[in-house]
Amino acid sequence: MSVRTELPETRVETPRRRRTLPPLLVHALAAAGALAVVVALTLVTDEFTNLRIATIGYYLVAVAGLTLLTGLTGQVSLGHGAFMFIGAYTVALLVRRVPSFPLWADLLLASAAGGLAGLLAGAAAARLRGPYLAGATLALAVGLPALTRRFPDFLGGSNGLSFTVHSRPAGVTVPELRWQTWIVWLSVLLALVLVANVVRGRLGRDFRAVRDDEVAAAVSGIAVGRTKILAFLVSAVCGGLAGGLQAFLLGTAAPGSFTPALSLSLLAAVVLGGLGSLWGALWGAVALVCFQAWSEDLADVLHLNTDVANNLPLAVYGVILIVVVLAFPRGIQGGFQWLRAHLKPSRRAEGEK
Repeated sequence: MSVRTELPETRVETPRRRRTLPPLLVHALAAAGALAVVVALTLVTDEFTNLRIATIGYYLVAVAGLTLLTGLTGQVSLGHGAFMFIGAYTVALLVRRVPSFPLWADLLLASAAGGLAGLLAGAAAARLRGPYLAGATLALAVGLPALTRRFPDFLGGSNGLSFTVHSRPAGVTVPELRWQTWIVWLSVLLALVLVANVVRGRLGRDFRAVRDDEVAAAVSGIAVGRTKILAFLVSAVCGGLAGGLQAFLLGTAAPGSFTPALSLSLLAAVVLGGLGSLWGALWGAVALVCFQAWSEDLADVLHLNTDVANNLPLAVYGVILIVVVLAFPRGIQGGFQWLRAHLKPSRRAEGEK
């Protein structure tokens, strides 16, 4: 006689997965929050501060594009100011010659013009690397502004092109500069949402793979040359948009605003903020604007002559860049991450006590 015993059923509970929002929606919500912060800041500050906030905005999108190119794919560009030059002059020419176009169309065409230039530069960059790539892009930054002297009737010569954009709708009583600051940041945040999705997506993973090891990336099926070209394309679109926003804000496009020093400053901002981080692009853009403003104030206090005062911002920025890189090799964002990592154990220890 056999006795049949039944074992009690045991339920294996599987951990529930948290429902996460799509990355695009997360980035859009973050951008909406950031826009609200910017609007609040402009409401409690004067016009000069509003101008600085707007300047941080268009520098941010330029530095973010360069961060994607240099930090994610490892391609060093010393000519990013050339894409800003193309975007600025595209907006200036469209406003002067086709005034019926709306502002959003001008900015889109400025981004497209920068992207086209980046596509051509990227095709050459796919065959170059290291100092050869840096030299080729630097030649682009030096050569493009010289076209204004070659075609003075079309590009305005050394004085550039001046224009006026009436972007404020009728009946809106907001000051013109404040309204322009909102337009700049709305455009910047929309662009950053797209860049953030590129970084988080498959294309961003391809960029990192090419940066880490081109041979391994090619073996795994990644088209290395095409990936490099796409990185230049996205980065140049951001540069063209930044230049277009600068021209819209200042009402002028002049070659003196797009010297090789601008390209070097953008690259320094990438390193200072933190390579490969969009948060680092923000810190780099803030530093780029604030250090220049502080240097100008210092030059006024010390009553320095014009030549010294003009070069003082670059000198101060260079010194601060060296100090930050020596203290935090991964830039300002890397310093924040280091502090957060070292503060977490102490908080846990306090909780255990």
